[in-house]
Amino acid sequence: MQEVATPNLSNTGAASALIGDPSKFGRVGEDGTVYVITPTGDRAVGSYPGKSAEEALAYFVKKFEMVASEVALLAARIRSGAMVPSDAHEAVSKLRTQISELNGVGDLVTLSQSLEKIPALITEHEGAYIARKAAQTADRKARKAESIAIKEKIVAEAEGLVESVAWKVTTARLKSLLEEWKKAPRLDKKTDAQLWKRFSSSRNKFDKRRRTHFANLATEHKKVASSKEAIVKEVESLASSKDWVNTAKQFKLLMDQWKASGRGKKSTDAALWSRFKTAQDTFFAAKNADLAKRKGSMAENLKKREVMIIEFEALLPVTDFRSAKKKFYNLMGKWQKIGMTDRKKRAGFDARIKKVEDEINELERNFQRKSDPTAKAQANKVVQGLAEAIENYEKQAAKAEAAGQIAKAMVAREAAAARRTWLEQAQKGLTDFTN
Repeated sequence: MQEVATPNLSNTGAASALIGDPSKFGRVGEDGTVYVITPTGDRAVGSYPGKSAEEALAYFVKKFEMVASEVALLAARIRSGAMVPSDAHEAVSKLRTQISELNGVGDLVTLSQSLEKIPALITEHEGAYIARKAAQTADRKARKAESIAIKEKIVAEAEGLVESVAWKVTTARLKSLLEEWKKAPRLDKKTDAQLWKRFSSSRNKFDKRRRTHFANLATEHKKVASSKEAIVKEVESLASSKDWVNTAKQFKLLMDQWKASGRGKKSTDAALWSRFKTAQDTFFAAKNADLAKRKGSMAENLKKREVMIIEFEALLPVTDFRSAKKKFYNLMGKWQKIGMTDRKKRAGFDARIKKVEDEINELERNFQRKSDPTAKAQANKVVQGLAEAIENYEKQAAKAEAAGQIAKAMVAREAAAARRTWLEQAQKGLTDFTN
């Protein structure tokens, strides 16, 4: 027998199956036949014509090493949990057949024994494999749920925009949502199709409404133009009126009608408004000119009002609202009989009179309110409601802070602070009932 050295394998590879040098379990006959040495005798495994004895033996050792490596690799894959137990058992069966029929040189007995240890190894690691598969399944379910939530949020927002009339903003937002959808993780075909159907339907409904809106816009513009044309013609008919008071009131009503008629085409609206403004300015210019002519009488009326305003303010401070109210209305009767006064001066007088009237009315309201048990109960209810609201916002803030949601906590704190101010005011109001 000729012994030929072969390279050693790694201790972490097939070493457990290749005890010693595999070539020690082989020999080459004088005729070039290679034999493997087994406990039951030498068995011819083949020959390698044209090669030296060392090369021939190395060739059949390599065959043994390849199968041994497969055994070692199978064991490693089972330990790592990367192999399905049923597949592992099938691999053992195939390797068992390979070893029994192997035309290779090496320790076939030890290799076979190493293979027969693997079924127990499969059983040992089967639990870990099942647990890993369960964890993978749970992870897939969690990722799917997360992906569904992402797309559900997109769909829900799109559905909420169907009835929007902010055409430009909503169109841009729906476009952004479509980009978000494209970037979102894919789901199973059925779920993805159902969500896409809802999302696509919402986009189509809004787009249909938008197109219908703009298609009808031209008709609406014509309707608005017609309405404003009628208003302008009436305004133009009043431009030369000398009935200053009633015509001024009519101009105000026509202005209200103009505003209520809505918006038309920009250029048409501008042309009609120019006519409206021209007629209005013509009337008020004539009115102001007439007012200037009566400046003398207005100056006399101003003196009368300056005297009377002192009488009004002499009612302050109000202690008896009944008596003050009677005197106030007597003075108002005389005040209204005074002729026209400079409008700028009149505004100042009106503000001073209103201050007196407001104090009388406030005193009367306070009297009625303090004697009304229902009002007191309502005031109590407001105080209690604000106190509860403050407590709820404080809880929300604490919860948000604990979750690391700083912005949300700040909003809740600000809401609570605002309601504390309201609570102080409400408590002061409640004191009126208890004093």
